[in-house]
Amino acid sequence: MTIAAPRAGFGARPVIETRPMRNPDLNDPGFMARRGWWLVVLNVLVPGSAQVLAGNRRLGRFALGATLIGWLLVIVGVGLALFARPTFLWLTVGAGWMSSILLTIVQGVLVAYLVLWIVLAIDTLRLVRLVKVSTVSRFGIPIAMVVILGLIGSGTAYAASVVGSSRDTLGSIFTQSGPSLPPSDGYYNILLLGADSGEGRDSMRYDSISVVSVNADSGAVTITGIPRDMPGFPFAEGPMHDKYPNGHESHNDETCGWGSGINQLRTEVEVCNDGSELYPDAAAQGSEPGIEATKDAAEGILGIEIPYYVFIDMHGFANLVDALGGVQITVDQRLPKGGGPSYEGESAEDWAIGWIEPGEQTMNGDTAQWYARSRYTTNDWDRMKRQRQLQEAILAQFTPQTVLTRFNEIAAAGTALVETDLPQDKLPEFFDLVTKAKEQQVTTIELTPENGIDDRDPDYEYIRQVMQDTLHPATPTPDPSS
Repeated sequence: MTIAAPRAGFGARPVIETRPMRNPDLNDPGFMARRGWWLVVLNVLVPGSAQVLAGNRRLGRFALGATLIGWLLVIVGVGLALFARPTFLWLTVGAGWMSSILLTIVQGVLVAYLVLWIVLAIDTLRLVRLVKVSTVSRFGIPIAMVVILGLIGSGTAYAASVVGSSRDTLGSIFTQSGPSLPPSDGYYNILLLGADSGEGRDSMRYDSISVVSVNADSGAVTITGIPRDMPGFPFAEGPMHDKYPNGHESHNDETCGWGSGINQLRTEVEVCNDGSELYPDAAAQGSEPGIEATKDAAEGILGIEIPYYVFIDMHGFANLVDALGGVQITVDQRLPKGGGPSYEGESAEDWAIGWIEPGEQTMNGDTAQWYARSRYTTNDWDRMKRQRQLQEAILAQFTPQTVLTRFNEIAAAGTALVETDLPQDKLPEFFDLVTKAKEQQVTTIELTPENGIDDRDPDYEYIRQVMQDTLHPATPTPDPSS
């Protein structure tokens, strides 16, 4: 269809404008079908262009403007992520409440774009005029539009939910009040504690105690396992060192616990003493008196500074493993599931609620939890090895593909799993270090008899020397004659 319009001025002549997209020949089903498919393609590639060409120009211009702004924001975001990663990470995870506001804005923008695209998709179907297209396209165009709408809509909705989960997880796990400290002797040292934080937490003892040392330059990770029952351990300078200047003393008290292990400290400090008097600043810094006492003990044992902790709830641990889709573990020996014998002499066959069989397997959360805790048919040293094995397996499972496809599940599990005093402004640096760490082999140190540590009378000077030699290996002196 043509429209003749006069041209103003001297020698005016009609200008013939052909606008088949806006004024199509309704009597040509084949052309109407081709036009319909073009409108669908344009709506996908450049949202708003279909309306500019064939529909409401005001809506089309608004959508085009929003599309261009969206592309610009994506380009800026990708540019920052590729060429200014520290700035990108600081804006998204490290700026405290500013990051929370930014992520909320991003989530709102994604939802707004999703709503706009749904409106444009429905309007595009209206512009196609399905009753005028050929029979095949009359069914094909709506099906294609619904499929595309489902793909784009679900992807955008998932992205918005990921942004929201990131914001909520950061806010619930990481503190903004704790100390933000530089590395100590080139390392960030983090106390890693594992226990059941459910009912009876007043008498909770740590099932797993280790220290993760991350090289601040290379990202290399060293995990040192500390036996729960290590006796007579020294404390670093602080209130517990003042109380036990010659090393921790054994208890034989029904309330304060039996023995002298480091896993008794929480009970001793928070149940048998007023922990808030010993460590008055703990709560304000996102920690607890019992944890601070355990930090001081780990520092005294290893001879390194440990400013941060991560507490892992064992029930939440199982949820995290499930969220990751399981972990790959090679089991060396048959292990029982269950809390242990109820009377002396009872065999594992009688009390076990199940068994973990030898061989390579993908463990779900429940099995991984029992693998980390089982000890009644082996010993504490073997259990420490298995806990370190699981830590390495979980780290290996944190691939970009796994995190991307299971982000919401991982975030939800992490919120219930972790307590920490790591300050949020350290996250950008730690993210970079984690990326580097995945490219390297994890070094492990077990303070056990098979590694020369007397479990009844440990040589703490020797332990500190082992730590220094491992974290700061001597650099070979070049041979001047070569």
